[in-house]
Amino acid sequence: MTPVELSRSVLHAVRCAVDDGELNVVVPSRVVVGRPGPGGRGDYATNVALQLARPAGQPPLRVAALLRAYLAREAGVTDVEITGPGFLNISLDRAATSAALVRRILREGLRYGHTDALAGRVFGLCVPYEVRAEVLADVLARMVGSQGGRVEVRHGGAVNLRPVPAPEDPAFLGPNAARWALLHPAPHDRPRITADHLVQRESNPLFRIRYAHARTRAVSRNAADLGFTTTGPETDVEAADTPDTPGAEQLLVLLTDHPRVLATAAALPHADAQAAPSRLTRHLLALADATLVHLPAVLPRGDEKPSAAHRSRLALAEAAGTVLAGGLSLLGIDAPDHL
Repeated sequence: MTPVELSRSVLHAVRCAVDDGELNVVVPSRVVVGRPGPGGRGDYATNVALQLARPAGQPPLRVAALLRAYLAREAGVTDVEITGPGFLNISLDRAATSAALVRRILREGLRYGHTDALAGRVFGLCVPYEVRAEVLADVLARMVGSQGGRVEVRHGGAVNLRPVPAPEDPAFLGPNAARWALLHPAPHDRPRITADHLVQRESNPLFRIRYAHARTRAVSRNAADLGFTTTGPETDVEAADTPDTPGAEQLLVLLTDHPRVLATAAALPHADAQAAPSRLTRHLLALADATLVHLPAVLPRGDEKPSAAHRSRLALAEAAGTVLAGGLSLLGIDAPDHL
């Protein structure tokens, strides 16, 4: 269950409480779920009870207690605890959630995290004639497009997207490294236009992401040579329900968070939303690092025979590779199978 899906479950719980007459409020259009803060528990937390307490005319803890009962009935939710002044801390069925997540990514492919949440909405961006602004606007348009919306980019008039300009023309880096150099820093930070972005080693973040993707493709080829894949009747993705490799748990967290990262561009032209491409680059880098930790345990070793556990590890690796490729595509950067 992704944060977006869990948010819908929380809204459904609120709607049920309202329909049953337990709460007299207008059901909000959205609620925010995130990682529990200090003192929190479980996988996610939400402050929806605090948000609804005043309009409901009830104390936050009372609202939290009401919602807790409804939320505990939602599919995939194993426990709901109340902490602090009324935060709902939600624990998910990690077994079912992990397996379902991997299946979903493998099914949706590069479109994992894409939604129609912004369908029919048009955002206007006015940018100066400057290479970094142009590239940033292009990626914002791709990210908004992944959520069903559209961005109209124009020049002249009141500029509402003006990142710190590139100190020099990045064309000598080539299209992939040039884009990374312009997108990885936050818009208010000055980009570095140096040949470091071309270095083929782990100190280069772009190389690390593309290398992690290429390694997932190599592992898939090697697994096929050993006689097992993630497709066909022998596949047991259910075995992926309990992460059993270094990096796997963090990998699942990052894969779950991917749709939320893509949706951060939805608040355009607000300045915070303009940092969405930079957030995506950092997200992909963290995902790549977790993938590289996971990969060494995917294939059987020595005389070991392929098992359901190996197939589930392979499925997780392929899911990670898919998300890396999809994220790079939104940045306008290619993801080669061989590197």
